[in-house]
Amino acid sequence: MIRKIVPFTLGIAALLSVLAADEIVKTASDQARIDINADAPTRVYDRMIFGGFLEHIDNQIYGGVFEPGSPLADQAGFRTDVLEAIMELKVPVVRWPGGCFVDSYHWQKGVGEKREAYGDFRWGAIEPNNFGTHEFVDLCRRIKAEPYICLNGLASTQESLDWVAYCNATEGEFAEMRKANGHPDPFNVKFWSVGNERYDKVTVDRVRDVSMELRRLYPNLKLTCPGAQDGMKGVPEYLINQVGGHLDYVSIHSYALSREIELPRYDYLTAIAQSEQPEALIESVISSIRAVDPRGGMKLAYDEWNLRAWQHPGFPRDRVDDYDAPEVRELVARRRMQNDQPDQYTMADALFTASFLNACLRRCDVVTMANIAPLVNTRGPIFAHPKGIVKRTHYHTMWMYANLLQERVADVTVSAVDIKGTPVSTIDAVATVDATGSQWSVAFINRHASASVACTLVIDGASLDGTYKATILTGDSAESYNDIEHPHRVTPKDATLTFRKGAVSLPAHSLVIVDVVL
Repeated sequence: MIRKIVPFTLGIAALLSVLAADEIVKTASDQARIDINADAPTRVYDRMIFGGFLEHIDNQIYGGVFEPGSPLADQAGFRTDVLEAIMELKVPVVRWPGGCFVDSYHWQKGVGEKREAYGDFRWGAIEPNNFGTHEFVDLCRRIKAEPYICLNGLASTQESLDWVAYCNATEGEFAEMRKANGHPDPFNVKFWSVGNERYDKVTVDRVRDVSMELRRLYPNLKLTCPGAQDGMKGVPEYLINQVGGHLDYVSIHSYALSREIELPRYDYLTAIAQSEQPEALIESVISSIRAVDPRGGMKLAYDEWNLRAWQHPGFPRDRVDDYDAPEVRELVARRRMQNDQPDQYTMADALFTASFLNACLRRCDVVTMANIAPLVNTRGPIFAHPKGIVKRTHYHTMWMYANLLQERVADVTVSAVDIKGTPVSTIDAVATVDATGSQWSVAFINRHASASVACTLVIDGASLDGTYKATILTGDSAESYNDIEHPHRVTPKDATLTFRKGAVSLPAHSLVIVDVVL
C-alpha cells in the first residue's frame, strides 16, 4: 500500500502544461508509465559518476581552469569563476592529463621551477608546461575533488612507478624531489589509470606489469586501464585475462556523435536518437567481462563520455615535424576552435546527459565512476571566455543530478513509446530515495522535440495524486542554447506539478525532477 503523500506547494504554475487534466488522465496510459517498486531493495550509487576530465588540448587548461594574468584569476593563476562553477556541480573526481595527450607526456618535465615548453606531437601544439602535477593536485584540492592521474601507457614501467612515488611516497628519491619542489607531504593520489585507449598485446602486458607492482607497493590505490570504446564489442579477452585480477575498474570511452573535417551540424532528432548508446555499451562491456570471468570484481569507470566528439580534425598524430606548418596551424588554430560555437549545445546535450546519468544510476552496481569529457571548454558543460563563463545546457543537467537527487536508487519500470523515426523511447526516468525511504526525487526525461507527453507515475501500485515541488529544465525550442549574449536562455526553473490519478504532462524536450514525500 502506498503511504500517506505529503504534497509541496510553491504557488508557481507548472511549466508548459498543454493538456487539460481530464485529457492527461485519458492519454497517459497510452503514452508513458513509470512504476516504482518502493518495497524493493534500493542501492546506494557512487557519486563518482559526477566526475570530470581535463586534457591539455584546445583551451581546457590554459584559458580554462588556469589563466595566470587574467583579472578573473587568483594569485596562483586559477580562474575563480570557473572553479566556483565546478564546485556548484559537486564534482568529486577529476581525471588528468589525458587522454591522448598523455602519450607524449613525461611527468618530470612538469614539476619544479625549471620547466621548458615542448612540442606535443599528439595534438600538434606547443605545450607551455606551466600546469603540471603540483598545479593539478592544487586544483583538485581547491574544488574538493579527488585527483585521478592517467599514466603514459607508452612510457617505461619504471617511469610510471616513479610518478606514483613522486605523488605518494613518504621517503626515497622521488619523495625528496617532491619535497624540494615545495610539497613536503605526499599528495596521496588514490586513482590511477595505466595508459589511454590502447589495447594491443604490448600495451596490455605493460598494464599488467605496472599494476602488479603498484599493488605490491601501494595496496590501497584504485587502478584502472582502458578497456573498451566506440566501435568495440566489449573488452578484449586477453586484457581481461591478463589484468582483471589486478584492477579495481576497467575504463570505457564513448562520444555518441562523430567529428568531421568540417564541423558537423546535427539536428536535435539526430542527436537525441543517440541517447541510449552509452547504456548499450555498458551492457556489452559487462557481458564481455562476465563471459571470460564470471566472478570478476572489476567495476566500470566510464571516464570519457559526451554526446559530441571533440572537433580536432587531423589529430591525434604520432609525429609532428613542424609545429608552425600552415596545415598544422590551420587545424589547431582554426578548426579546433569550432568547439566554441555556442549554438551546437542545445537541449539535446542536456537530455543526452540526463540519459547517460540515468544509465549509470540503473547500473550503479557496476558503474562507479564517470567523467564527462571534458569539464571545461571544448565540448564541456562550462565555457570559459576572457570575460567570464557560460553554463551550457548540459551544465544545468549535471547541476540538477548532483544537487537534487537522493542517495539511493529504487527499482523502476519505464514503459513508453519510441520517438518516431528513432530507436529511443520518448520517456526515460529514474527514482531515487533517501535512507529513510520517505523522501523521493524522481527524474523524468521527455525527449520529444515538440510535444508534451502524458505520463503516469505509480508507486507500489497506487497512482500519485496531488501537487508537488519540481525543478524543470527546458527551452523555447529543442534547439535552444546559451551563449555570451544570452547566458540564461536555458536554466532550471522551480515549479509545481499536479498529478491526477497518477497522470502528469511533461513539457517537450525537458528534464523534470519531482520531489515526493511518502
